[in-house]
Amino acid sequence: MTVKRAARARPVDRPYVLEDQIGFLVRRAHQRATSIFDQVMDGFEVTPVQYAALAKLHDLGPTSQNQLGRLVGIDPATMFGVAGRLSKRGLVSPSVDPNDARLVVLELTAAGREIVEAMKGRGPEVTARTLEPLSEEEAETLLALLARIG
Repeated sequence: MTVKRAARARPVDRPYVLEDQIGFLVRRAHQRATSIFDQVMDGFEVTPVQYAALAKLHDLGPTSQNQLGRLVGIDPATMFGVAGRLSKRGLVSPSVDPNDARLVVLELTAAGREIVEAMKGRGPEVTARTLEPLSEEEAETLLALLARIG
């Protein structure tokens, strides 16, 4: 049974096949993207999650830690750890929000800006290599569909 046909069939109408399941397929695609990310971004010593935080912070400028986590899909506990590791490496600088002492504001340091700009320069290669098996139209469709369910 093809994935296309399986997606239209009701689960009770067909046997369970692991390779047809969305979670399995997304995990495999994620593994591919992560492997390519690791190859392309070799030497930066930044994980994909850390990169997402750095890239969004670069886009926005100083942002609360909680807001940054929400924007890149990182739960608060994980974001706390990510921010701590990035701060320890000197890539972000945390400070207390002057208007709300409960909020931690993160800001890129000069070193953080330098590394994220270099990584952003390589980012399109990660996407291109990940989507390489697809036609341009298929790649656009996949990205649009993933954005809808994500």
